[in-house]
Amino acid sequence: MNSMEKTRAFLQSIGMPKGDAYDLPTSQKRFSDGGQYRFEVPGIQGPKVMEALLEAMDKYGIWLHRVTQTKGIMMLADQDIMQMVNLAKKAEVELILAIGPRATTDTSASVNTPEGVRMGYRLRGQEQIVRAIEDVKRAAAFGCRSFLVYDEGCLWVLNEARKVGEIPADCRFKVSAHAGHGNPCSAKLLESIGANSVNPVRDIQLQMLAAMRQAIDIPIDIHTENPKSTGGFIRHYEVPEMIRIASPIYLKTGGSVAQTHSWDSTEDDAKKRAKQVTLVKRMIDCYYPEAIQSPKGNA
Repeated sequence: MNSMEKTRAFLQSIGMPKGDAYDLPTSQKRFSDGGQYRFEVPGIQGPKVMEALLEAMDKYGIWLHRVTQTKGIMMLADQDIMQMVNLAKKAEVELILAIGPRATTDTSASVNTPEGVRMGYRLRGQEQIVRAIEDVKRAAAFGCRSFLVYDEGCLWVLNEARKVGEIPADCRFKVSAHAGHGNPCSAKLLESIGANSVNPVRDIQLQMLAAMRQAIDIPIDIHTENPKSTGGFIRHYEVPEMIRIASPIYLKTGGSVAQTHSWDSTEDDAKKRAKQVTLVKRMIDCYYPEAIQSPKGNA
């Protein structure tokens, strides 16, 4: 057995895949309701846009499971949060609000340099951790229970806070693609420190995605399309295979409407995002009609 074979054997011995899953095995894992996939629309930054999105989805007769805001809780007024929470309850969708403090809104200019951009949205200093926890507490007080996390240390401490009741025990944490994770071992780490779902890098390939699914049980969030700022590529034709090999999976749809991650979507943009969901649903119905979508109201 050569060195690489020993490395692969070691990975298998600790419950990890021995490499990328080029055979693309079918995932037998499911959401608790038996579903293989759910729809998520990201980049919905306020109540008016959220309302327009939900109305458009009703007209198309397709139900959403998640709506995600990405600019940050600190950019929302109290009234905005309350309205979005109420809209989510009425429509039976999960509302995910992004934790506001991040490298790009800190006083450091490093993140804006070619090398500093590798920092992503991670937090700098313990004061930023304090502020992040305060952001979660604020939104939780208005009834929000799901949060978008960009920093692994922040995830860990929020999980600890959840355990001891510092924040509500039913809070849920989704790790953003902007944290930059794209391998099974990283996904396993995130699961072990409290992630309820993980969004790998946007250009993760199918064999990589299949290997990640072998390593973790929590849902994987995958972009079916992307803003121009992150490549602008559209993966609609790959969606049926994504579902088959990576379920349970959230299909993040509508991103190509935006120019950037924190694009301030308009009501017209929301309607365009809803249309993108119908295009993805068509691909599923055409090429994987037996795929099971989670019922409305499950999150």
